[in-house]
This record gives sequence, C-alpha cells and structure tokens, in this order.
Amino acid sequence: MVKVVACPHCGRPVEWTEAARWRPFCSERCRLIDLGDWIEENHRISDPTDVPSDDPPPSEDGPAHH
Repeated sequence: MVKVVACPHCGRPVEWTEAARWRPFCSERCRLIDLGDWIEENHRISDPTDVPSDDPPPSEDGPAHH
C-alpha cells in the first residue's frame, strides 16, 4: 500500500514513492513557493525558550519609587 500525503503548500495528494520527485510537495512550483516563504521568514520554527512571562513588562520610567 502506497502512503499518500498532502502537499504542504496546496494540499494536493502526493504518493510517497521514489517516483514522486518533489515529495512531500506535488511539484517543483510548490516546493519553490515554500522555500521562498522560508527565505522571507513567513515560516518560523518556534523557540521553546521564548515562553511568555507572567510578569508585567518593565515600565519605561524605570522602577517605581515611593
């Protein structure tokens, strides 16, 4: 049984075989569009160390003095 995956760009079905030259993409066009998106930083890999803090952002005036 041949595994079929969706093209990451357009969603067309792609058979996961040696004959599928551009896998996981359906074509060179979809592959190049995706590459261009990475180059333009439209895609990013999340950084697990970049977790939002529960602390409020520091004041631009500096620490409050009473």
